[in-house]
Amino acid sequence: MRLFENTYEFSYPWEQVTAANWKKYPNEVSTHVVAVDVLRRELHDSGKKLKSERLITVKQSVPKWLLMMVGGTNVSYVREVSVVDLDDKTLTLRSCNLTCANLLRVYETVTYKPNPDDPMRTIFEQEAQITAYASITKLCNKIEEWSVKRFHDNAQKGKKGFDSVLQILSEHWEQRDKYVDDFGNSIVDKVNDTVDDLKITTENLIKETEKKSSILNQYYRQIQSAFSKTA
Repeated sequence: MRLFENTYEFSYPWEQVTAANWKKYPNEVSTHVVAVDVLRRELHDSGKKLKSERLITVKQSVPKWLLMMVGGTNVSYVREVSVVDLDDKTLTLRSCNLTCANLLRVYETVTYKPNPDDPMRTIFEQEAQITAYASITKLCNKIEEWSVKRFHDNAQKGKKGFDSVLQILSEHWEQRDKYVDDFGNSIVDKVNDTVDDLKITTENLIKETEKKSSILNQYYRQIQSAFSKTA
């Protein structure tokens, strides 16, 4: 059994990384992942946990000596079960291969969690247990060595590809936030303009009313004076 471990950080908050995870594939870098199908999705703990099950289709080059052992196909399938925990702020993905499980078994666990010292960054942790099954020890070692190297190569591609997805989505989010801010400011400006117009209109009405009242009072005094003289 071989163990592959990997860790690094993304320069984005956990909420954005978790949301982007569902848009990770396809991307221009991780071309070995050709399809992702959602099999099941459930909410638990009053909507605080999202559990998903997906089938991932992978197509990549395989050495000829190994291709002969797996039936001549370079297409494989992986089952993934993930849990998003809003209370703990963790995204945990566990996967295992369905293809050639009698020859090679790979258990992978990936975790995304916020950096405790910087909430604008997200920690990525990856661990894979790789075990080959064969009657010849040397052959087992060769299969496991190849698998570890392939995991390393795919991990590099995965980070680069996910970074590109995060950048694109981050730009969309910034544009959305800017639109919301602009829209909100526009509403505030319109409300302020309306209030100003209303104030001006009210002031004009008051002035007009005072003017008419003054004229009426003046006429009233003139009429009263005329009646006084007649009397």
